[in-house]
Amino acid sequence: MTIKIIMDTDPGIDDAAAITMAINDSNIDLKLITTVAGNVTVDKTTKNALKLVRFFNADVPVAAGAKQPLIKPFEDAARIHGESGMPGYDFPEDLPKPLEKSAVEALRDEIMANDKITLVPTGSYTNIALLFSEYPEVKDHIERIVAMGGSLGKGNMTSAAEFNVFTDPHAARIVYNSGIPIVMVGLDITMKALLTHESIEKLPTLNETGKMLHDIIIHDGDNSDQGIAMHDVNTIFYLLHPEAITTEDMWVDVQTEGPAMGETVGDIRGAYHDGKINTSVCVDIDAAAFNKWFIDEVSHISK
Repeated sequence: MTIKIIMDTDPGIDDAAAITMAINDSNIDLKLITTVAGNVTVDKTTKNALKLVRFFNADVPVAAGAKQPLIKPFEDAARIHGESGMPGYDFPEDLPKPLEKSAVEALRDEIMANDKITLVPTGSYTNIALLFSEYPEVKDHIERIVAMGGSLGKGNMTSAAEFNVFTDPHAARIVYNSGIPIVMVGLDITMKALLTHESIEKLPTLNETGKMLHDIIIHDGDNSDQGIAMHDVNTIFYLLHPEAITTEDMWVDVQTEGPAMGETVGDIRGAYHDGKINTSVCVDIDAAAFNKWFIDEVSHISK
């Protein structure tokens, strides 16, 4: 069965790889891309999404969204993703135009037109929080949210907080309290399923898509001797291969103040919420299967 999704995103290198998979996998029907300020400013994330749509000549609309978090001052990740967000490859310049309507309006219209759709946020959750606040009726039409973000352990923005949630913790709290089933695709697995340097070196030998991904991935500052974290791609991998990922159901709260701002706190003992759960947290992953899948996906892209 084809999985209908909307991606709310802030490309970003790993977002670009996730969009690449979503556009090209026949088991996914990508209905809409909405952009948000996160890795870089929203004008740049929107341009980057349009670059990818143009690169693949994909019939996927793009709508620009929030320029800043709900309350917290904006803090980008250009130190990781570069000033443009997607450095290293010369994309076409004759880009399509984004939709005239805002991301929130585009989200509302697409969700209401497609019952039981999956939201895939891979940036801060500002657009989704605004959507739920302005148009709560959309919640009944969303099957689930598969969100990159959060961590049960260490953060990558602070000792406690992962970047996407830290960027707009107040929005994240609204999303986690929305009543919609959530899959938390966080650092607990994305730091295990690194794209190995061997996999990265294979990419330009596959096709032009592989060359494009290679050329931007090697500029990712989230690099180690073991490989490079492709955080956002794990959402697409989960959608297509949930059997390769272990999850645990629990209640997750989001901290919005103090030194733990942006921390996702899992009630792992089920001690504080009367047995209620709001999240399936991804806690383990088959890293070898992830790498094999990544290469296989790219190798089957016609461009």
